[in-house]
Amino acid sequence: MPKLLVLYYSSYGHIQAMAQAVAEGARSAGAAVDIKRVPETVPDEVANAAHFKLDQTAPIATVEELADYDAIIVGTPTRYGRMSSQMASFLDQTGGLWRRGALNGKIGGAFTSSGTQHGGQEMTLFSVITNLLHFGMVIVGLPYSFQGQMRVDEVTGGSPYGATTISGGDGTRQPTENELAGARVQGELIAQTARKQLA
Repeated sequence: MPKLLVLYYSSYGHIQAMAQAVAEGARSAGAAVDIKRVPETVPDEVANAAHFKLDQTAPIATVEELADYDAIIVGTPTRYGRMSSQMASFLDQTGGLWRRGALNGKIGGAFTSSGTQHGGQEMTLFSVITNLLHFGMVIVGLPYSFQGQMRVDEVTGGSPYGATTISGGDGTRQPTENELAGARVQGELIAQTARKQLA
């Protein structure tokens, strides 16, 4: 049974919801899944004033435990076409893992959100994927076998590089069923890929 980590950062809960959907998909493929988040780096008074979702129950991940997983899928909101500073700070601490090749050959993937349809989602996915490739990981995206990303009858996220959602400029739009379905499919594919690699 592959062991998969869904590692995320979420300011307002959109990526948290996507992380849960990714985990559902991976579990449906028989993976053992942990959902963990990276530490918040914003001071408490700033986070409270900005109404960050601070009641998230996922435990805080540590860098060293990344090596314990067969697959890692990273979720982060888009910040000006790149990953959040919180996720970047966490990944910047992985030099020791990189140096000893602790993540070589493991399966990786990415998912994201942005405020608008054209808010840099694919650039953000690539900013995560670039890190994973430097670790020596094998990347699994969201192939067009998930037809939901081809929809034009509604505003929707989704990219061949990973599952995505659109939060709206004020953050009130929640992930749609189509976007959550994409996250589930990506989680399932990553778990299936990890299982094949372990066979």
